[in-house]
Amino acid sequence: MSLFDNTFPFSRRQMLAQTSYGVGMIGLASVLAGQAHANTTPLAARPPHFPAKAKRIIHLWMNGGPSQVDTFDPKPALLKYAGQRPDSTARLSTERRTGGLMPSPFRFTRHGQSGLEISELFPHLARHADDLCVIRSMHTNTPVHEASNWLMFTGNVQPIRPAYGSWLLYGLGTENENLPGFIVLGEGQPVNGPSNWSSRFLPGIYQGCQVTLPGDYRPQDVLANLHNANLSPQGQRRQLDFTQRLNDLHRERAGAENAFGARMDSLELAYRMQTSASEAFDIRGEPEQILDLYGLTGLHANAPANARNEARRATFARNCLLARRLAERGVRVIQIYYGNLQPWDTHSDNARGQQTLAGIVDQPIAGLLTDLKRRGLLEDTLVVWGGEFGRTPATEGSNGRDHNHWGFSMWLAGGGVKGGLAYGATDEFGFRAVEKRVHVHDLHATMLHLMGIDHERLTFRYSGRDHRLTDVHGTVVRDLIA
Repeated sequence: MSLFDNTFPFSRRQMLAQTSYGVGMIGLASVLAGQAHANTTPLAARPPHFPAKAKRIIHLWMNGGPSQVDTFDPKPALLKYAGQRPDSTARLSTERRTGGLMPSPFRFTRHGQSGLEISELFPHLARHADDLCVIRSMHTNTPVHEASNWLMFTGNVQPIRPAYGSWLLYGLGTENENLPGFIVLGEGQPVNGPSNWSSRFLPGIYQGCQVTLPGDYRPQDVLANLHNANLSPQGQRRQLDFTQRLNDLHRERAGAENAFGARMDSLELAYRMQTSASEAFDIRGEPEQILDLYGLTGLHANAPANARNEARRATFARNCLLARRLAERGVRVIQIYYGNLQPWDTHSDNARGQQTLAGIVDQPIAGLLTDLKRRGLLEDTLVVWGGEFGRTPATEGSNGRDHNHWGFSMWLAGGGVKGGLAYGATDEFGFRAVEKRVHVHDLHATMLHLMGIDHERLTFRYSGRDHRLTDVHGTVVRDLIA
């Protein structure tokens, strides 16, 4: 079984040396302390640059681009100028095929002690208003789904860079070497597919591991080939040790081979996962009140729902519950994709689409935040919600909204961020970010900072230069940090 097949430009030994040498390499502190870093495994936990507020990330990805003016960025001016295009909007938007301004049909109200304004689309999530740090001034480079997905996950509009999850594993390792440190959940295949979680030129062991669960999955079948029908665990260990000795002899004769080292690490991880993976993905032992919290009551964990939307809600809810289980078992990065089969890309009938999609994700997300908080995990788990861009305040066709990359909303929770905060602003209609603007590079720099990493120091030398997640950009948004 091979989970990670990406090639990389260094042998395992060279890679370990890279992670323990030079300014910007996390492992330097271990070497100075007298610990032989070359004797550790690639996934071994390593100290951050400075004390971290977050230990792990759960990223709730809303594929297709939710509408900011229908969710977290209320714009009363849209009602005043409904159907019109005031002259002031000409400089705010260059989008195509859009008509007059279209107010949101959803009511915004204030919630919590903070009074954070949230749309009626999220009644369950609104109870966590004081935990949410809403960034209303996000902006990105392009209104194209593919390029914006890559930018959000890899820091580049082309599929040539490692995912931020791979960077975090490379820098920090994982707290559980018996499970992949970077796991991707969700139904169907998202825009760009595996290139969103690829390790690219980083060692292949840091690539994300996608796990797609059908509604009637059995825990022992979560990942294929976890169990060997012909050998006992002891026999497998002897077989693997013998194979590794042969591999070492081959490497001594032929020299380092990029894909070869990645495959060796992959086989070791696959062996260790045989007991850990099935246990981690088995939610049958969760009590009824936990299933109820996520909206799974009445839906057996292993039984498919009947209605299409209910089936999707159940799948998303199970993935949120699994995210909590993986987080408490030391997985460093967990991403949940929603909208692969039913995207937030509401070019027509925007109101019904946003309402349907929010109704699917609202209770499971609120359940996840509640569950993390009760278990003391939210304080060091950074939860990120959002899509690749937002949507236009004006109409596309008669009742849709087009792509809008000039200004949109995302929110963070836990992991050392300020709760009950609405940060930044778009213009009066919601076209462009105009106050305290936050680019995707700034978001990445801030996420790494919360994980204890200086984004300018986490580098990897490849093709003649040092690369980093934020390239030559990015500023930590310190106003978001508690």
